[in-house]
Amino acid sequence: MPAETVSVTGWGRTAPTAARLIRPRSYEEAVGAVRECAARGTRGGIARGLGRAYGDAAQNAGGAVLDMTGLDRVHAIDAAGGSVLCDAGVSLHRLMEVLLPLGWFVPVTPGTRYVTVGGAIGADIHGKNHHVSGSFSRHVLSFELLTADGTIRSVRQGTPLFDATAGGMGLTGVILTATVRLLPVGSSLMSVDTERAADLDDLMTRLTATDHRYRYSVAWIDLLARGAATGRAVLTRGDHAPLEALPARARRRPLEFRPGRFPAPPAALPDGLLSRTTVGLFNEVWYRMAPRARTGQLQRISSFFHPLDGVPHWNRVYGRGGFVQYQFAVGHGREETLRRIVRRVSDRRCPSFLAVLKRFGEGDPGWLSFPVPGWTLALDIPAWLPGLGAFLDVLDEEVAAAGGRVYLAKDSRLRPELLAGMYPRLDEFRSLRAELDPRGVFVSDLARRLSL
Repeated sequence: MPAETVSVTGWGRTAPTAARLIRPRSYEEAVGAVRECAARGTRGGIARGLGRAYGDAAQNAGGAVLDMTGLDRVHAIDAAGGSVLCDAGVSLHRLMEVLLPLGWFVPVTPGTRYVTVGGAIGADIHGKNHHVSGSFSRHVLSFELLTADGTIRSVRQGTPLFDATAGGMGLTGVILTATVRLLPVGSSLMSVDTERAADLDDLMTRLTATDHRYRYSVAWIDLLARGAATGRAVLTRGDHAPLEALPARARRRPLEFRPGRFPAPPAALPDGLLSRTTVGLFNEVWYRMAPRARTGQLQRISSFFHPLDGVPHWNRVYGRGGFVQYQFAVGHGREETLRRIVRRVSDRRCPSFLAVLKRFGEGDPGWLSFPVPGWTLALDIPAWLPGLGAFLDVLDEEVAAAGGRVYLAKDSRLRPELLAGMYPRLDEFRSLRAELDPRGVFVSDLARRLSL
């Protein structure tokens, strides 16, 4: 198939590698691309969606990258039963455009709607509702998987191949289609409660005591605050607003989807723009502007779930060097590990303005799925920060010692010797992958680095 050699990177823009980019436009072309990857030998190929994995999961140095966004058809909607059959290259944004006017919403969405359904399954994405709804793959009824031998398999929930693929980072095959169960909603607005927490312990107490009342819950944390204010936060929780909660004007078109957009930042910004001083000022203003307590505010879906999607290419604000998105999870009973890491980040003065804390519910069946019952903290750190690698290595060791794990969809630097302790079913994944793909047709920079 026609291909071009391009530089490919994750959303963090930290470690670009060159690969042959192939763009299949049909299932037949996808099969041909996989067979071509098999014929070319050890460099293989990996599927790629919209490129929102922060690290190197959708990169393949010296091999092929299959851009699956050309397979983007919505095949069938069961408006009565609440499910959709679509190609894996369909974005969550497109599903919202199609489904919201019918009174349905995607069951799980991360902080961006510009991810594909295939990517959502491969990374087993989670959102603000994990404590209620689990991760994305829990709502996937079945999918079609193109495996290394060029065959297309129908894979149903509850089977080993399903559980290896959910969170398997594209290493079991190329997802072609998926059937996803949907969430009924009465409007395209959210009813949102916002409050401030004075410190990390105050925040964790509020989350533990009241999360069960809300479908969606997330906290922004000021990781530059120190002393008595360490871990101070703005807690935002909500649910889909019912029709009767809308003002008269909004009831005329209650299911309208209207995401806003802002101008994109320049392609090149000074590397020092996000200094400790500028981020500290931003965090101070953001915290002070938040209400001490406000209930029932109506917000657009895009504002509540995806505020950064309104800024195209927002990852450019970190400058040419890019940034690292570090996300880890630790279980209940390991709160002291979370406190210690927050103190370390605060003492290190990491200039992070996108730091969020959530509570996870029951773990998901995917063998490499990230969520575990407990807590997860995600933070962005400019890659130029001196000594960043060694600092994050220390955090990795703390997380591993507590029985926690880092999120592979955001990772770009984890040491491979820590992986097995973080993901207890890693050997099962490796065994199934070796049986399904003995020649290693599906491979990525992530897979090589971590010996997946």
